[in-house]
Amino acid sequence: MPRLPNMSLGEGSKAALRAMAHPVRLRIMSLLTGAPMTAAEVARELGLTHANASYHLRNLLSGGLIFVASEEKIRGGVAKRYRYDVGHDREGQSPAEFSDEQLRAEFAAVAHELIRRTRGANFPPGGKALVDAELWVDPAKWQEIRKRVTDAFTELHHEAQPPRTPGTIRTSSTAAMFEMESE
Repeated sequence: MPRLPNMSLGEGSKAALRAMAHPVRLRIMSLLTGAPMTAAEVARELGLTHANASYHLRNLLSGGLIFVASEEKIRGGVAKRYRYDVGHDREGQSPAEFSDEQLRAEFAAVAHELIRRTRGANFPPGGKALVDAELWVDPAKWQEIRKRVTDAFTELHHEAQPPRTPGTIRTSSTAAMFEMESE
């Protein structure tokens, strides 16, 4: 799928992480998982101005985090429909190209977004799905479990529906798995 070159945010992985480092952009990426949306649709869903939504979409696009799924003529102009696909490459970059500092910034942005999401959370009795642990495990088992979690999140992203689709529920899913230095 075609992508625009990175613009004012810098090059490559730095541009992608700068684009993600804003809570509104993380919300936009979540919205664009379920369906391609125009700037006007994103603005309505998040209560933003059209100009603000367009600004954030341009940043995500220039960071290589979203792509233009289609274009359509609306009232004499052309509206782009943007999409986020968890399985879509960040311009062919591998996680190894991200510095530790950049990855820490991405984790911090996601942690901030998780705090925002929990303000409106509905925690059903017995429905807790939270794990936090520092564990020592066999490296082969670690890779196996990490792949299963990644596959489950990829499946969840593929099952996402457009916002407010009848018969769906709004959910939040966050996972952070990484190796730690030995003390």
